Amino acid sequence: MKSSVEMDEASLKKVMIAVGMSKKGPAVAKAASEYLRREMAKAFASMVMAGGFEDYPLTNDEVEQSDR
Repeated sequence: MKSSVEMDEASLKKVMIAVGMSKKGPAVAKAASEYLRREMAKAFASMVMAGGFEDYPLTNDEVEQSDR
């Protein structure tokens, strides 16, 4: 799917450097994908630490207490 994005040249160059790509479109797509992957990982980690899974009922605090 194609989309148009307005972005200043300096920010676009930083994105291209950050993802290690020389083409603009693929660089923006990779940056967006990486951002989403990291956000999903953070959300998953928060659920785990809050005890959000029935098959592992302990929260992070409970696990740390049992380690002592």
